Amino acid sequence: MSETYDVIVIGAGISGASTTYHLKTLCVDRVLLIERDRPTAGGTGRSAAMVRQHYSTVLMARLAKASIDMFLTMPEELGASGGFEQTGYYFLSPAESFYAFRQNVALQRTAGIDTRILDQTEISEQLPWLNTEDMAGVAYEPDGGYADPVRSTEAYVGTFERIGGTTMIRTPVRALTGSKDKVTGVPLDDGELAAGAIVNAAGPWARFLAEGVGLDLPIRTVREQDTVWEARGDRPLPLCPISNAVDAIYLRPLGDRRFIVGRGFPKDYIDVDPYNYKTTADEEFESDVLERLQRRFPPFAECRHIDSYAALYDVTPDWYPFVGPRGGLTGYYNINGGSGHGFKIAPAIGRELAQWIIDGTAAADFAGLTFDRVAAGQLYQGAYGGNRG
Repeated sequence: MSETYDVIVIGAGISGASTTYHLKTLCVDRVLLIERDRPTAGGTGRSAAMVRQHYSTVLMARLAKASIDMFLTMPEELGASGGFEQTGYYFLSPAESFYAFRQNVALQRTAGIDTRILDQTEISEQLPWLNTEDMAGVAYEPDGGYADPVRSTEAYVGTFERIGGTTMIRTPVRALTGSKDKVTGVPLDDGELAAGAIVNAAGPWARFLAEGVGLDLPIRTVREQDTVWEARGDRPLPLCPISNAVDAIYLRPLGDRRFIVGRGFPKDYIDVDPYNYKTTADEEFESDVLERLQRRFPPFAECRHIDSYAALYDVTPDWYPFVGPRGGLTGYYNINGGSGHGFKIAPAIGRELAQWIIDGTAAADFAGLTFDRVAAGQLYQGAYGGNRG
């Protein structure tokens, strides 16, 4: 087999799926989406899929805001829903970072995001399920919520195929072909595919692909654990996702009084081999999450453990994704390293990357996501308080 495409995108998580769809809508003729397993088989399929705009840089806030609009219009634009539930979103702040928390909310408002800090009366009325001990403040954004990661990705893939795109599943790509200054295609078991542009959207496996043409891609692969709990009784429960920075956990509703609950920053991140890692959660992790959950949310005092699992994060040195071309290398683009942020901004990132591939330029703030920021020493720092977003 020997075929030529205009663009080949490697990796059918939501970032790769969004990119291929938007390339076709921009009239790129021959676009191939290629996946080693099946769509969402990597990190996307295990995402908690929280959709929020609470970020400490205008760039990430605007990408999240644009993505919310895209999640909302999926049924009309793609003919399929991504399961987006616009329930609102809460962020709980501890005292030690309350100044940064207030500044972040102000920054988000300058980006046009509807968000504000609740007063004590609003907290009491809206959050009857919350233990406010040791908590300095609560931000609320009514436009946030959560989506279904599999349905969202499949909506992009299905529409991409209907409008003329090509998908290959269960087709591993183990390397790239080319030279130190140009990437030209991908070798498969039954022949080589050539392309004018290759997009590395392989997530935790992206580093290995880059090594095939001598590229150093400093992406860590770490194991990320989550749990699922069911609250007993009939006490009121949260109806929307919550980032709880006081106890370093997050939770998002699944329905039927069930919630995904995981650990937030700060925590230990353990590097793993993406081809061989433990996919079940650790018992000590489950116990730790449960203790934090029950302390902050009393209705979970008697809850039932439903499930636990581990997936993968692919993370860059500053936890902001690598997106776009690489200086001195023709025909190669990144869209990886976004774990922790990746799902909620993927629709907008895929659209802007597709335009970048076609035009050769990008908006100034978006162009800052290029890998070249590493060599330039321009790693991202949140405007107020850290670089985790």
